[in-house]
Parts: sequence; C-alpha cells; structure tokens
Amino acid sequence: MKNLIINKELPRLLRKLRRRKSKIVFTNGVFDILHRGHVDYLGKAKKMGDVLIVGLNNDASTRRLKGDRRPIFKQNDRAAVLLALEAVDYVVIFGEDTPEKLIEKIKPDVLVKGADYKLSEIVGAAFVKAGGGRVRRVKLTAGRSTTAALKKLKLNG
Repeated sequence: MKNLIINKELPRLLRKLRRRKSKIVFTNGVFDILHRGHVDYLGKAKKMGDVLIVGLNNDASTRRLKGDRRPIFKQNDRAAVLLALEAVDYVVIFGEDTPEKLIEKIKPDVLVKGADYKLSEIVGAAFVKAGGGRVRRVKLTAGRSTTAALKKLKLNG
C-alpha cells in the first residue's frame, strides 16, 4: 500500500480510499534530515485515522522556505525515507510554498500539524473544518528538531 503518488494519480487513489471508507489523515512538511521527532510526530498522526498521506515540499519550494543551503537531501530521497516508516502510507510531492491546493484536492478527514503552530496558522484548517473534517495539533518531541540537528552538525563539522 506504500507509494509515492504523483498528482495525476491522486484522484484515483482518493476514490479508492473513499470507497473503502478509509479515514484519511494528511500532514505536510519538508522532512529533511529525518529524526526521532519526525518519527514520533508521524506515528501520532497515523493513529488519528486509517491512511496517512504526507505532502512533501519539493526541492525548489524547500529552498524558498528554508534557504539556499536546503534541502540537504533531494525530494526523492526524502520521500523514500518517509515511505520506509511504518506510519506513512503515501507521499505526494508538491511545489507550492503551502499545501493549500493539495489539501483542497485530498479533502482529508483529519489535518495534522505540530503544536508549535497556532490553529490560525495552519494552512487549510478552515477548509478542512468547513468540510466536516478535524484539525489536530500534535505535541512535538522535546529537543528534537532539524534546526537543532543542523546546529549540532555545524559544531561537529
């Protein structure tokens, strides 16, 4: 069931999942330098439904969001690592700076972001709630972040 989905395949996948009455959970991010915090977060997100779809920023949108030195790993490598995780069922790579269009295509039952986001800051929250879905914020694992890992690597590099 694990797959990297390209946008043109998304409608067919969604029809299949809806026929099965699967509860679809969606989250998104860069997921560069995957660490325990990511693994914990994605595991918690998966428990909120039947299928976890992860929207992954492509390399160009990652550079726009994080700067010219990012991503550390290319989008296909990041997708492969995400798909190796038990919690992740599908990965969809997107090129916009926000996942708003992707959320509107998927229409998830549950939209998940980290608790470091205020509800008002979660892209797509109003859309999901208006469609009868839920928006959930997940407590992050303390001391585990990509920023912290990069700082440590610079000290040791």
